[in-house]
Amino acid sequence: MYSFETDKPTSVRKGEELNAQVLSKFLNLEIEEISQFPGGYSNLTYCLKTTTGEYVLRKPPHGAKDIKGGHDMGREFRVLSMLKAAGYQKIPNPIVFTDDESIIGTPFYVMERVQGVILRAKDIPNLKDFSAEKMREISESLVDNLVDFHAIDIKKTGLEQIGKPEGYIKRQVEGWIARYEAAKTDDLDDMQELGKWLHQNMPTDAAPAMIHNDYKYDNVVFNDDLSTIKAVLDWEMTTVGDPLMDLGAMLSYWSQKEDGQFAKSFNLTWLNGNLTRQEVVERYALKSGRDVSNIVFFYAFGTFKNAVIVQQIYARYQRGLTQDPRFKDLLHGVKSFAASGMKAIESGGI
Repeated sequence: MYSFETDKPTSVRKGEELNAQVLSKFLNLEIEEISQFPGGYSNLTYCLKTTTGEYVLRKPPHGAKDIKGGHDMGREFRVLSMLKAAGYQKIPNPIVFTDDESIIGTPFYVMERVQGVILRAKDIPNLKDFSAEKMREISESLVDNLVDFHAIDIKKTGLEQIGKPEGYIKRQVEGWIARYEAAKTDDLDDMQELGKWLHQNMPTDAAPAMIHNDYKYDNVVFNDDLSTIKAVLDWEMTTVGDPLMDLGAMLSYWSQKEDGQFAKSFNLTWLNGNLTRQEVVERYALKSGRDVSNIVFFYAFGTFKNAVIVQQIYARYQRGLTQDPRFKDLLHGVKSFAASGMKAIESGGI
């Protein structure tokens, strides 16, 4: 039996405080304490401790209005509500959404808090006694859970309406290239070359499926002994489209021992026992029956998208929209993701 502390919130960062009295009135709940989950680089996530239990509040960061198509709390809440209605169990129960910015200054939504273990890179010291066999079981369960998610019948459940699967790959490639140009602060050759290659090598869309778009260890809640996935978190970018775009996004976070420190700082997939990126692809193909022969494109796109997301965060810091010290050196992260994508293209493998 492995023992882990559940993912714990800490004190709220300066400049990101919430008004407990105003929130209490809106939610009709007596809020005893507001704390903040320290993980994540995008939306802000808070824990609301009330007399009737604990809830999680999600809101966009300062400056989010400048990022077209991002940080849409209403859409994330709607996706959760539709997944719940479709019978998908591995989500937090959505409770309320409002776009009334007079309450806390931004739109936000509240959901139930799912207690459990979230494996983050900072937890590596807690894993020192893990056997390679146990770590392999955990990584296999992560892949298998993604396969199950992609197997949801989007037509029967009505979930196909949350996106436009036709032309999905083309819209994503062109959209993320445009987002990069809007958030660009420095001239990076790898980013220009990567974007150009992706635009010139777009494959035909496969049969559409649900896409989480940010599926990785730290967006999954395990039970206390890590034998079961209880919930998947962070549904902001969920849509429908080619499911290999989802697999590519997952792989772009999946660091290995030979990768650089930045890549390894985001995940613990490089620990002994974890599947390699290639083994992830092989297991996914075996379990899903999908053709993965063009995985280099999907992996390269995943690295480009991640680079753009990091660039957007870095741009907010450069423009003075956040003082979070974690963001000061993120340009290095943009370069790291872009280099990984170019390496895959040049080598023909992931």
